[in-house]
Amino acid sequence: MKTYVSPTQRPDTETVVAVGSFDGVHLGHQALLARLKERARHYRVPSVVYTFDPPTRVLTQGVEFLSTLPEKLDLLTRYGIDEVIAVPFTTEFASRPKEAFLDDLRLLRPRALVVGEDFHFGRGRAGGLSDLKEVCANVVALPMHSLGGQDIKSTRVREMLKLGDVEGASRFLGRHYDAQGVVVQGDRLGRTIGYPTANIRVPEGKALPLGVFAAKTFVEGRAYPGMANVGYRPTVNGRELRFEVNLFDFGGDLYGQEVQVKFWHLLRGEQKFGGLDELKAQLALDEQNARARLAE
Repeated sequence: MKTYVSPTQRPDTETVVAVGSFDGVHLGHQALLARLKERARHYRVPSVVYTFDPPTRVLTQGVEFLSTLPEKLDLLTRYGIDEVIAVPFTTEFASRPKEAFLDDLRLLRPRALVVGEDFHFGRGRAGGLSDLKEVCANVVALPMHSLGGQDIKSTRVREMLKLGDVEGASRFLGRHYDAQGVVVQGDRLGRTIGYPTANIRVPEGKALPLGVFAAKTFVEGRAYPGMANVGYRPTVNGRELRFEVNLFDFGGDLYGQEVQVKFWHLLRGEQKFGGLDELKAQLALDEQNARARLAE
């Protein structure tokens, strides 16, 4: 998949274009991508995703993001998209008039444009579907997708993650929610009670579910079952948010490596125990439950 940061970088050829933040690439986004690919095959031109880094609401509303740009690009590659234009979404870019965004689209020479029915663009969200038709008469506007009576939106996925509902989030995403990051030095407290953990540093602003979870950690393409903890470690009077994983039956050194953690099931919320012995006993129960969940 070819990637660009501006429409001016790609060849001067016709395309079919889907536009949006695609944060999380959830089931609703996947429907847009399917229509994009279908229209691109029909016209025999490249399928192009025009997206924003970071997602627009991260800048305008201060929300956390579901996908880093590398995670998003990886997902779009898996869904068979030919090209991605990931425009840096800055305050300056957000303040551009709608006409400037339409000029960007004209550079892509779209045979068709694929967007959600509520898509708006430009300063003050002044641009809408009728404006897009100035660029391309064939505007495909897909309605909001729903699941179980709930609209599938990135906002809803974030709300589920805040509650630790990783299974609900996974249903909306069509896959297990994951986080990728680099293993960094911790205080090695887990080693003293038989549960060594890898401390993972993810990009600031990445949405993480709070609690203790059955999880799988992928190291160089291999999956290891285990437990993930996201929280403040109240038993040891922790003051900063930590993301750490315990890999079952693993004895290697992960420092400096990038790993991917997929969240499977919420085992429990964060708790404060009377001491390390109580914590160790609870972790033994957590491990038993995690192994059972991951074996299902």
